[in-house]
Amino acid sequence: MKISIRTLIIVIIATLAGGLLLGRVFFGGSSESDHSHTEVINGETVWTCSMHPQIRQGEPGSCPICGMDLIPLEDDNGEGIDPMAITMSPTAMQLADVVTATVGSESAMKAIRLNGKVQEDERLILSQSTHFPGRIEKLSVNFTGELVSKGSVIANLYSPQLVTAQEELFEAYKIRESQPNLYRAAREKLKNWKLSENQIDQIISTGKVKDQFPILADQSGYVMSKKVNLGDYVNRGQILYEIANLSRVWVLFDVYENDLSWIKKGDSIQFIISSLPGQNFKGKIDYIDPVINPKTRVTKARVVVNNEDRNLKPEMFASGEVKAALGNAGNKMTVPKSAVMWTGKRSVVYVKQSTDQGMHFMMREVTLGPALGDAYVVEKGLESGEEIAVNGTFSIDAAAQLAGKPSMMSSDGATDHSEHQMEGQMQVNESDQVYESDSKFKEQLQAVFSAYLPVKDALVQSDQETASKEAKNLQVSIDNVDMKLVKGDAHLEWMKDLEILQEAIKGITNGGDIENVRMMLSPLSDQLFYTLKKFQVGVDGYRQYCPMAFDFKGAFWLSDSDEILNPYFGDAMLTCGNVEEELK
Repeated sequence: MKISIRTLIIVIIATLAGGLLLGRVFFGGSSESDHSHTEVINGETVWTCSMHPQIRQGEPGSCPICGMDLIPLEDDNGEGIDPMAITMSPTAMQLADVVTATVGSESAMKAIRLNGKVQEDERLILSQSTHFPGRIEKLSVNFTGELVSKGSVIANLYSPQLVTAQEELFEAYKIRESQPNLYRAAREKLKNWKLSENQIDQIISTGKVKDQFPILADQSGYVMSKKVNLGDYVNRGQILYEIANLSRVWVLFDVYENDLSWIKKGDSIQFIISSLPGQNFKGKIDYIDPVINPKTRVTKARVVVNNEDRNLKPEMFASGEVKAALGNAGNKMTVPKSAVMWTGKRSVVYVKQSTDQGMHFMMREVTLGPALGDAYVVEKGLESGEEIAVNGTFSIDAAAQLAGKPSMMSSDGATDHSEHQMEGQMQVNESDQVYESDSKFKEQLQAVFSAYLPVKDALVQSDQETASKEAKNLQVSIDNVDMKLVKGDAHLEWMKDLEILQEAIKGITNGGDIENVRMMLSPLSDQLFYTLKKFQVGVDGYRQYCPMAFDFKGAFWLSDSDEILNPYFGDAMLTCGNVEEELK
C-alpha cells in the first residue's frame, strides 16, 4: 500500500497539533502564564535551586552544589501583594518540602516522663531485735535476702540473766501458795523478756534451767540487712536483722523542679519496669516529697503498688508517664513545635495567604504558652482557622533573607544565633521516616559522629577554645560527606539536615563565650541524632538528657559512654541527667 507525500505531511502536522493540545491539557496553560511571576533580569529569567537559593543563573540547568534541577526564581512584586510577603510556587514548596496545617484548638495536655526506682515500703520494714541480753549461739538466718516467716526461729541466745531468772522462778513456784505475789513477779520478769506463757509453763513443767533461748521472727519478709554474727554479745533491744515485707512496694519517681507545677497528688501514672518487658503498670501518686534535693534539684513522687507475686524488687528501674492538664481548663490554641522559629527572645511562625496571584507567606510574631510534648500553646498572634507552615520553615526563611525581606536570620527579624533560647534555638529537621543510603554514606556519617564527640567532651571540660577548634574538625568531616551518594527524597532530606548542622557548627565556632557555645550544642546534637536515625546509621553511643539545661527547658546530647558527663554545666553539675536511648 502506497502513501503519498502529501498525506504523510498531513498526518505529521495533525500529530504535532495533537501533542501540543495534550501538553496544554496536562501541564496547564501557556508558557506565558506559567512564568508570569518569574523574576526577569536584563530580559532573562533567573533560575535558582530550591535547596540553595543563593544560586542564581540566567539559564536552566543543575545546581552546582547538589545537582538538583534549577527552577525559575519567583518575583514577589505582584500587584496587591504585601511587599513583606514571600511568594512560593507549588513546585518550589514541594521541592522545599513545605507543609502547611490549619491552626486549631485542643485540650491542653502535657505528657511528662518520669524516671524512678522500686523501693521497699518503709511502713513494712521491721527491725528485728533481741529482748534479752546474751551471746549468740546459733544463727538460723545467715545472709541478706533470705525469706523468713513470722514465728520462725531466727537465732538462739545464751543469756546468764535468763538462767538466773529461771532459778528465781523455780524457787517462787515452790512457795506459790504462801507467796503468790512473788510467784507472779517471777513470771512477769520472764514475760518482760518476751517469753510466752507457754514457754514459761514449759520451763516449770521440765524443772530444768534452759541455757539457750530462741528468738522468733516478728513478721514475714526478706532480710534486708544482717547486723550480727555468730558469737556476738548483744544487749537487750539490739537490732539483729532488718526485715522487709515486699507484698507492697513503693515506686519513687524523680520529679524535676520545673515539672512540679504539672504534677499533683492523685494524678494517674502509667509506667513500665525495665527488667519486666511486656508488662504495664498503673497507679496513682499518693505523696509528693515537700523537700527538693539541693544537689540533683529533684523531689520524689510516690506510687504504692501491690506486689503479691513478688515480681517487683527493690532498686528496679521504672519509666513512667503522667498526662497532666493545664491549670486553667478548656481548649487551647496549639501549633506544632516544628512551625515555630525563634529569634532571640521572640518566636515567629509563617502564615500562608492565598490570592489570585498565588501563595504567599508572612512572618508573624506569636506569644507562646507552655510546651505540650510536640506542640506549643499559643497565647497571642494567631486566630483559629489560619494556615501556617509546619515544615520547611527554614526554606521559607532563607527565601525571605535572599529577597531582602525580614527573616529570622536578618537584622530586621532576629538577633544572633547565640541569643536563641532553648527548644527553638534552631529548628532541627526531625523525621520518623527512614531512608535507604549507600554503605559508604553511612560510614561518612559515622565519621561525623566520631568528630562530634571531641566537641562535646571539650564542653564537659568547659574548654570553649578547644570546642571551637574541634568544631572546625567536625565541619571538615561533614564536608567529606558525599551528597551524591543519596538520591531522590533521601538527597533532599540530607540537604536540609546539612544546612542545620552547618549553622550549629558555625555558632559553636563563632559563638563567643562558653554559654553561647553550649546553646548551639543542643541543635547540633538533636540534628545529628535524627540524621543518624533516619539514614539508619548504627554507632556505639547513647542519647542523654538534662532537664535543667537552659533554665529548665532541657537539652539532649550524644555520648559514646553511658556515664553522665553533662556538657551544658560541666563541673557545676557534671552528673545531672540520664540516658534516654541507646544508639544502635
